[in-house]
Amino acid sequence: MNKIIKKEEIADKIKRIEVFADLIAKKALPGQFVILRVDEKGERIPLTIAGIDKEKGAITLIFQEVGTSTTKLGLLNEGDEICDIAGPLGKPTEIENYGEVCIIVGGVGAAFVYWMGKAFKEKGNIITTIIGARTKNLIILEKEMRQISDKLYISTDDGSYGEKGFNTYILERLLENGKKFDLVLTAGPIPMMKKVAEITKKYNIKTIASLNPIMVDGTGMCGCCRVSVGGKTKFACVDGPDFDAHMVDFDELLKRTSLYKEYEKLSYEKFLLSRQSDLKK
Repeated sequence: MNKIIKKEEIADKIKRIEVFADLIAKKALPGQFVILRVDEKGERIPLTIAGIDKEKGAITLIFQEVGTSTTKLGLLNEGDEICDIAGPLGKPTEIENYGEVCIIVGGVGAAFVYWMGKAFKEKGNIITTIIGARTKNLIILEKEMRQISDKLYISTDDGSYGEKGFNTYILERLLENGKKFDLVLTAGPIPMMKKVAEITKKYNIKTIASLNPIMVDGTGMCGCCRVSVGGKTKFACVDGPDFDAHMVDFDELLKRTSLYKEYEKLSYEKFLLSRQSDLKK
């Protein structure tokens, strides 16, 4: 069960794995996610499903090694098993023919929306994709996104690839020059999604933000993933993860996702020391 069928590194510390999970593969739809534990003592972490293969009974997951759990996951190899995977969770993205759709993502956010973007394209939408990252070696899924996009733009903060600057600059420029979008879909860093919402609100463009807050059980019971949407409390795991970006309180969301940064840092440092000790034995 939950055996890793295929593994590859697609960018610096960003891995793509194909995992046997036949029951999930049968039912999963674009926009949904899983929660997994790498081992019996591991924490539960949410990962967006980046694709499925029903014939193989497999799901694709993309993740960045940023802490203890994702680093442990990245150390597993083809043939290894993940302790447990629960899913599919969350509400699927509403896939319709809107007309012109803009997908704007930052960093590993491309992993959240690729499968959604592919579904939008299959529905007949015209797709404009804007990918942003801090630097060139953090750009992911460029080839895949080009295949589903009618137009693709890339920006890096340091100018090492594509345009120099934030990807939101490109969105703002396109709209200022008269480009029309019927829907904007965004995923990635919270400050970026907030800026996207601010820009599109001025043009009254329907905008969906795919959120990835702290989660534990993924079924709405623990309340860890709560987010304020239009002044009301919502749970990203059962009410989302997609929400009206113009209604999301991004400032509150940013504070909540930063609550355990120090603990996460300590956990990661402890894990690295333990691993170094094991390697010396």
